[in-house]
Order: sequence, then structure tokens, then C-alpha cells
Amino acid sequence: MSIHLVSRQVPGLLVNGGAELSLSDLVEVDLHRVRSCVRELSQTGLNGHVASSLSLLRDAELLPGWYDDWVLFEQNRLRQDRLHAFHIIGRESLARRDFEVALEASEAALELEPLYESAVGLVIQAHRKQGNNAAALRAFEKYRTQLKEDMGLAPSEGIRRLVAEAL
Repeated sequence: MSIHLVSRQVPGLLVNGGAELSLSDLVEVDLHRVRSCVRELSQTGLNGHVASSLSLLRDAELLPGWYDDWVLFEQNRLRQDRLHAFHIIGRESLARRDFEVALEASEAALELEPLYESAVGLVIQAHRKQGNNAAALRAFEKYRTQLKEDMGLAPSEGIRRLVAEAL
């Protein structure tokens, strides 16, 4: 019944190839764009399209509100891909001394995973390189508090060392 309704409401969306039903070649799947962006970042790094990549990655969600097992698996996979891409953008932007982009990418990663240590490290480093030690200390303190509350753990030696350098 759903296929019939979709075919009537959006003619040309579905292609019936006999034993196979597929989307028309004219349909663009945003998940494919996101995965292509992640793949390109992984293979070639930053390529001048940082702003559009950040925007695409920030807004990428797969079937929000769906809770089928296969959807949850794919949502988690997409989340991990996005974290990886944000880390690449943050790390390479920091190396290029583009501290604002490094912060934006790292903070986007922290929105997805607040205890993502490497993103916290990038935030601390970007603030320090901007001469903003107070912001670096605030980022560390926020991370330290949340890590203790959520996991009962203390920050790693590497993160503590980054903060000690800011003092």
C-alpha cells in the first residue's frame, strides 16, 4: 500500500525493475553525500571546502525518531563517521593555525560525544594558541567535571599535561 501511495504522490521517485525496486537516479541521498565527505576527508584531508563540510556534517542525521535495530546500528555508524570527520577537520585546522575552524569542528564533535577526549584536547590547544588560557582551563574543567560525574574517572595524563602547559 505504501509503495502505491508514494508512486502516486511522487511520480518517478521509485523505479520498478521487476524483481527489484529502487530509487530513481534523479534522487539524491543526503547520506551518500555525508559518507562521500567523510571518505574524502579521510583520504585527502582538508580541501578548501571546510565550511560546507562542517555544515553538512553538523546537520547529518539518519531517520531521527526511528528505533529499529538496523536504524540504530546505522545511526551509530554515521555518528562515528561524523566524529572522525570533525576530528580530521579540527586537527588539520589547528595545524594550519585556523583556530576558529579547529574550535568549531572540535565543539561539533563534543556536541555528539561530550567525553570525546581528543576533541577536548583540540579545544584546549586551539584556545591556548589563541592566547586564551582561561577558555582552555574552562574547557578542561567542564570535561573533568562531566567525566567524573558520568564515568567516575579522572582526565588522562595527556589532557592534564595540555592544561598544565596553559598555567
